[in-house]
Parts: sequence; C-alpha cells; structure tokens
Amino acid sequence: MDIIKELLTELESEGAITRKMLALVPEDRFDWAPHPKSMTLKQLATHLAEIPSWYALAVDQDELDFNEGAYQPTSIANSAELLALFEKSYQAGKAALQRLPEAALDKPWVMRGGDAVYLDTTKYGMVRHAFAQTIHHRAQLGVFLRLLDIPIPGSYGPSADEMG
Repeated sequence: MDIIKELLTELESEGAITRKMLALVPEDRFDWAPHPKSMTLKQLATHLAEIPSWYALAVDQDELDFNEGAYQPTSIANSAELLALFEKSYQAGKAALQRLPEAALDKPWVMRGGDAVYLDTTKYGMVRHAFAQTIHHRAQLGVFLRLLDIPIPGSYGPSADEMG
C-alpha cells in the first residue's frame, strides 16, 4: 500500500467537502456564536480553513510549541478571503504530503505549550490528527450553519436538506 497516495486521496476528498461547507459561511454572521464558550463563526471557519496547512507542520517540523509564538491564526475580513485561505492551506498541505518520504512517517512529532504536551505522536500521527481535526471542526461548522437555518450539504452521503 502506498500510504502517501492514500493520504493524498483522502485530502482531496475531505478538501472537497470542506470547500463546500466554507462556501456557505455568511460573512454578515461572522461574529455569531451559539454559546459564550463557543468560537465565533469566523474563528471556527478560519480555523477549519487553516487545518490543511498542518500537514506542512507535520512534514517540515518535528514540533510545534504554541508558547514560542510561531503559530498565529490568520486574520480574514470576508468570505472571499476565507475561501482563499482554505485554497492556500490546501495547496501547502498537498505539496507537503507529496514531498513526505514514507520512511519519515514514523519520526516523532510533538505539539506543546511549553512544558505541557498536547500531542506526542509521529509525523503520520500528526497527519491523522489533522484529518480528525478537519472532520471534527467541519461537523461543528455544520451545527453552526444549521442553527442559522442554512441548508447543509452532505459529507459522506446526502444530508437531510438534500433528501428533501
């Protein structure tokens, strides 16, 4: 099995689903959140749009330390910038996976905030984590959109909105 090829196929599939969801985010509701502890719609959508670039983090680095300030969320102002951010992240992630040698998949990879370790895995584990984060946050976005009465597209089959 060619693991890199499989990851690229999964990226393409998940990217298409994510692209459909992000295209529905209404910029006039960017500041809306369903609960005080929730991210705003803009924060959630921006985070989701950035996740494909995490594959480059997995490939090009062995660690991400949030306390070192190397990671800052991208600021967007409108829907066009949100979709452009996703496309940029997607292309960066795809390019990273294409240059990832399969032999490097089992190299250690750590996500931390100083001494606090959030994820201690391998480069492959970080790639899988990014896929899981995409699916998780896309599902959150679906709930946000549903609460705003925006019809939801199907992810792995038709949605209730598409079924009529």
